[in-house]
Amino acid sequence: MTFERGRLKNEPDFLNEEPVQPMRTAEAFGDIARVRPDSFYRRSGKRILDFALVLATSPLWAALVCLTALIVKLDGGPAFYTQLRVGQGGRIFKMWKLRSMVVGAEESLAWHLAADPKAKAEWAENQKLSRDPRITAVGRLIRKTSLDELPQLWNVLTGDMSLVGPRPIMVEQTPLYRGNAYYSMRPGVTGVWQVQARSKSTFADRVRYDEAYYQNQTLSGDLALICRTVVVVLAARGT
Repeated sequence: MTFERGRLKNEPDFLNEEPVQPMRTAEAFGDIARVRPDSFYRRSGKRILDFALVLATSPLWAALVCLTALIVKLDGGPAFYTQLRVGQGGRIFKMWKLRSMVVGAEESLAWHLAADPKAKAEWAENQKLSRDPRITAVGRLIRKTSLDELPQLWNVLTGDMSLVGPRPIMVEQTPLYRGNAYYSMRPGVTGVWQVQARSKSTFADRVRYDEAYYQNQTLSGDLALICRTVVVVLAARGT
């Protein structure tokens, strides 16, 4: 697997779709080979890949998590936090992250949105803020390098998440999510949205990424996404 002009050779074309394009169905992504619902990779291979890669790299990511946790705790707050997310089949699970926001971030968000109409409108459309006042100085760094998401590898080991899949949605976001494919998959630590769209897309755009990925799950496609994630992390292009 090699790079060619900023992308991987033979990677699925839908990885390079522009996030600002109008909503498109999965069938609009060219002649990408479709995966049958009963394919071995979808049924078992994907889980085997998840477990093997996470276990093999555990000495590295566990050491990074411990070191980063010590730095996060310097402000006196907890190093980790959990948040309820929606998993496969609609099951609710606790997703682990390193804390990148001030203590009491949820209350702080409510006050900020109430005082700033522009921020409230941005949150309503994107479910995120381009300038989030809740993020700490250390939080900005670990978000840029995606270190805050490393504890989610524990969620992969427990089977709540996959290395590659749709971005996990919060419980309160389910009424805003107008799609079905998401609920047929484990949410991912990385995925099409994470490496391609991120802050460039609205929350509604995520549906078309998830629908496309559901139709195109392959070993080569997942490996390509994992490689692209490494590039994003090393370039510190996280949000």
